[in-house]
Amino acid sequence: MTEASRMLVLGLGNVLCGDDGLGVAAVARLAERWEIAPEVRVVDGGTLGLALLGLFDGMDEVLLVDAILADAAPGALVALDGEDVAPAARTRLSVHQVGVADLLDALDLLGTRPRRLSLVGLVPERIELGMERSAAVERALPGLVDRVAREIRERGHAVAPRRSGGAHAQAPVDRDAARALGL
Repeated sequence: MTEASRMLVLGLGNVLCGDDGLGVAAVARLAERWEIAPEVRVVDGGTLGLALLGLFDGMDEVLLVDAILADAAPGALVALDGEDVAPAARTRLSVHQVGVADLLDALDLLGTRPRRLSLVGLVPERIELGMERSAAVERALPGLVDRVAREIRERGHAVAPRRSGGAHAQAPVDRDAARALGL
């Protein structure tokens, strides 16, 4: 991997709908617990859909972090790569996934899909109004965060545990996308 290789780690989901917000929670924990190379941008994308399109500019690799519908127990880790990502994004768990599918379609139409696109997440137990995640997802969240850190490292980027009480930590998660839309 060259030094110029850039990566986007994009947490997706609605934190107001239980387990659907697990992608956003995972990237927040990732940024709090891990020092990540500057060429890796960690972003809370929430439910912004097509508004996230600009984040993909210049990115060689994108790792989406989200709740994923799969034939597995709640809290099970699911990892998809390449052509397997788009069909998973089209299987609607919640309203925001229409935006994710549209986002991937727009990247294809513009010819700007990153060289590598992956999706990692957990199978949700419940997606209903409420800010609490299910016990199964909450137990599995640390493993998801570790998996995302490992994915970043395996793609050639520096990742190291943050030292507690260390010097000033970087902002936990890049929330520029939400701020730009006044959210």
